[in-house]
Amino acid sequence: MFKRFFDIGVAAVLLIVLSPLMLAIAALVRLKLGTPVLFSQDRPGLQGRPFRMFKFRTMLDMRDADGELLASDRRLTRFGKKLRATSLDELPELWNVLKGEMSLVGPRPLLMEYLPLYTPAQYRRHEVRPGITGWAQVNGRNNLSWEEKFRLDVWYVDHQSLWLDVKILFLTSAKVVAREGVTPRSHEVTPRFSGTHNAHSSERST
Repeated sequence: MFKRFFDIGVAAVLLIVLSPLMLAIAALVRLKLGTPVLFSQDRPGLQGRPFRMFKFRTMLDMRDADGELLASDRRLTRFGKKLRATSLDELPELWNVLKGEMSLVGPRPLLMEYLPLYTPAQYRRHEVRPGITGWAQVNGRNNLSWEEKFRLDVWYVDHQSLWLDVKILFLTSAKVVAREGVTPRSHEVTPRFSGTHNAHSSERST
């Protein structure tokens, strides 16, 4: 309960304080990428229940002759890369925190299609609300393998505390400034999760 009060208080203050910055980012996204300004997608939340997550848009709506979206790395712009590198694209998720769908700290909400691919141990990451940042994000972020990320997520589930959350938020701020682990070493976008023994393909989902 105290964690929830902490989330509400911090998210509300940040939404007020950062509102001029968020409006400026929205204007830049509209100018450089067009509409919609926000990217929204169903993601699994607490106990795997879906919710609508919001981020600033970072990709162009480029499609092939059949009307299918092009690969993520072809649609990700230089401006979009900068937003991701600074984690500014994540700011609208503060609204999800205020609504109780997310927490400031917790396992990152991934794609709905990943749910049936988890092992029982990996699925435990859904025992808590997903977070804007988490233990995996401050211990390697996108340079970790999927298995390493899930192991760290479950470690957080078993050891969560207010002190740990404050520590993760502090470490997140430092890593955002240093831009550590923003993209995988050999990819512009994070490979898709295709199961514990097969994590290939290409679409950012963290």
